[in-house]
Amino acid sequence: MATTAAAAPGAPASFPDAAASDPAALGWRCGSPPPPERRIRFEDGDHLRFPQWRWSFSHWRELVPTVEVARDAARTSPLPRDEQPDLDAIRFEPLGGGAPVTWSASLAANYTDGIVVLHRGRLIYERYFGALAADGPHIAFSVTKSFFGTLAEALIHAGQLDPSAPVGTLVPELAASAFGAATVSQVLDMTTALDYSEVYDDPASGFWDYARATGLQPRDAGAAAARTTYEFLARLRALGPHGRAFAYRSVNTDVIGWLMSRAAGVPLAELLRDRLWAPLGPEGDAYLQVDADGIPLVAVGLNARLRDLARFGEMLRLEGTLDGRRVLPAAVIATIREGGSREAFAGAGYATLPGWSYRRQWWVSHDAHGSFMGRGIHGQALYVDPRAEMVIARFASHPLASNVHLDPLSLPAYGAVARHLIAHRP
Repeated sequence: MATTAAAAPGAPASFPDAAASDPAALGWRCGSPPPPERRIRFEDGDHLRFPQWRWSFSHWRELVPTVEVARDAARTSPLPRDEQPDLDAIRFEPLGGGAPVTWSASLAANYTDGIVVLHRGRLIYERYFGALAADGPHIAFSVTKSFFGTLAEALIHAGQLDPSAPVGTLVPELAASAFGAATVSQVLDMTTALDYSEVYDDPASGFWDYARATGLQPRDAGAAAARTTYEFLARLRALGPHGRAFAYRSVNTDVIGWLMSRAAGVPLAELLRDRLWAPLGPEGDAYLQVDADGIPLVAVGLNARLRDLARFGEMLRLEGTLDGRRVLPAAVIATIREGGSREAFAGAGYATLPGWSYRRQWWVSHDAHGSFMGRGIHGQALYVDPRAEMVIARFASHPLASNVHLDPLSLPAYGAVARHLIAHRP
């Protein structure tokens, strides 16, 4: 599984399709006040139930507390428009075989809320569905990790964060925890060994306690439960030696956030704003969900506009530059693109990602195009294909959390668009 929120436990095997679950058609939160059958409230857990989350993912800040990550209003990186509607008719075969599918049909099949395709920095395709509009933010879930993994590598490059240092020496509050003896690199690349499971459809999984501690889910009244992110992290224990195998667990990213804030000496939202968000020249401000202590959820909490997500991908495609400005050192992006241990990754059993690896909170394909991506539950994605000079940013609200349910259409669709652009570029 590739991210951090959950399909409801015991959810049925089949769901209404994209048209039948369209939040605008269903009228969620319409009325003053909305009638009981159209309300979505955090305290009831409605925001993480399907089909309600087809509305809540595009209105996350109306349900949970957030902190602003401001843009620089005097600087917006242009995205020249060069629409190519012929992308809709591109056909491809799903992973595992089956009848060919068109690009357009794949968007509905994967419950797409919005999608942007850039080619050579030009906006060639943009569509919005359901409750999302071009000027509205959407929860990015675990694509958030890729922002902070990139930022962590920038701090490493600047000499502000030692990748070989044990976590406990940098954050003494974690010295006795599972992370105390793990190195910064092991946490960044998720090769820690933790007595913690991240299973989204099992309420007995440690993930559900994490979700309550961070504020993703309503909290239990029990006094023994951790009530903040950092309290939860400090209670985790190791399960074997670190560094041997990849295991995707969102708690690692929250540790990285703690490390970065401690190393830089500034709050995380300020660090993200000054080092990455404002320099990108986005159209809108971003927002980070915060826990009861006001600590941002760096594993899952970013809310942003889709075009601004694409700008981040374009900066990475251009090896750290955007609109003629250097945002990050090229060496930072090179570290990400080289990927991690494919052997360590293979043991995790991702059937739709053979030959991939994980590096600095990015999923690296090692394909002939050098493609890599950020992945979030329910279909959030940022896909960068350097050879095709293409970036795809997508927000979605699929009824199942894990990307294994979207990959059979998404990954070959991205490849088909890339081949089309290569074949037709001047």
